[in-house]
Amino acid sequence: MRTLIKNLNTQKGETVTINGWVHVARDQGKMAFFDFRDMTGTVQGVVFGKPEVLEIAKTLRPEWVVAVTGIVNERPEKMVKAGVLNGDIELEITEITVLNTATTPAFELTESTIGINERVRLENRYVDLRTDRLQKNLRMRHAVAKLTRDILDDEGFTEIETPLFTKSTPEGARDYVVPARLYPGQFYALPQSPQQYKQLLMAGGIERYFQFAKCMRDEDTRGDRQPEFTQMDMEMSFATEDEIMAINEKVLIAIVEKLYPEKRIQTVPFPRITYAEAMEKHGSDRPDLREDKTDDNLLAFAWVVDWPFFEKTADSDDPQATGEWTFTHNPFSLSKPEHIENLKNKTNIGDIMASQYDITLNGLEIGGGSIRAHDPEILKSILQILGHSDEKIEKNFGHMLRALGSGTPPHGGIAWGFDRLMMILQNEPNIREVIAFPKTGEGRDLMMDSPSPISDQQLGELNIKLDLPVEE
Repeated sequence: MRTLIKNLNTQKGETVTINGWVHVARDQGKMAFFDFRDMTGTVQGVVFGKPEVLEIAKTLRPEWVVAVTGIVNERPEKMVKAGVLNGDIELEITEITVLNTATTPAFELTESTIGINERVRLENRYVDLRTDRLQKNLRMRHAVAKLTRDILDDEGFTEIETPLFTKSTPEGARDYVVPARLYPGQFYALPQSPQQYKQLLMAGGIERYFQFAKCMRDEDTRGDRQPEFTQMDMEMSFATEDEIMAINEKVLIAIVEKLYPEKRIQTVPFPRITYAEAMEKHGSDRPDLREDKTDDNLLAFAWVVDWPFFEKTADSDDPQATGEWTFTHNPFSLSKPEHIENLKNKTNIGDIMASQYDITLNGLEIGGGSIRAHDPEILKSILQILGHSDEKIEKNFGHMLRALGSGTPPHGGIAWGFDRLMMILQNEPNIREVIAFPKTGEGRDLMMDSPSPISDQQLGELNIKLDLPVEE
């Protein structure tokens, strides 16, 4: 029976079998020393006095997968490594079985790979994932997600998956589209967010929903972005801005206190800053409020509230600009109560304030949300302000108007950028370090070599003909 490496310390003097990788191999003639690794840690092993085992041991190379049987011995006192997992024991190896050999790794795995060419790392991501740093990042990502789930479950939320095949509607970024083979010339869209579905769940009486949702946006290259990313998405019926902020603060504080005790939250409750104040004092709508910006373990959460609902596309700083109106967050928000009449009547548009709120952390936006327009006439008015004709409104958003008109309660919610939150908590320089299989900034998967062409047969089945420039 396999013993996990982390449990070896409880089995001193016993014969055990571990399974894992050869982390380090050192041939010293009549003896051979190894560090073996599994998902729980590392342990030193040694072969001596057994010629048949030593013969096999001398063939082992880093990253070979092995089953190793041996006796758990205490190390001599002068060789004990204090404060290190299994620093006081070693495995006296009595048997080795090679489960799989390995080609020479593209880079060394005994140290952090953060300084290695990223292209090489992404091409060999399955190897990079074996490093201690990325293992910790992904396990902490799991721990944060699990704790979030547990707290929201206690608060009466239901985790619900929403569809990945949906309808293309004009909401901001470009959609990724999927041809529908059974409906020639028609397409599904992959969701930029679950925005409409989570509001439809409120129309369906769910009242408290959340999910860790995959979102896809076909954006141009924009630095630390990914074409697909994860949101922790939530929505609440009969909730005020204060109530939504409070439950999010509760979860975020618990994450830090229980999983990152070495970190300190600068201010609790989280401070609230108006959009106007943030821009005036800090020149940014995601201000970095840390007292000491060199301290990686200092977390300065803040809410940015009281956002303008609309801005001009030509020049958002000039209310008299000639451009069209666009939204600052999304078109499904509600205005502040005192501006609802302006919203309905489409008057004083530049002065309308939205019931929107962002949460920032150390100068980065980690989430954003709003109270939603639950009255179909208000949503229709918003869409008209944005320049949509009644015909287009019915075509693109008729399902939402009908749902809101069916008896939908007031509701609101938020979505965290989960990758970005984990990047900050793990003190990583970019979100690719906390995603198992990320893409480059240009949206390419170097490991899978995608995107890639598809066959003429597949194109034919989808009734698609490509119009591409001829290569000379």
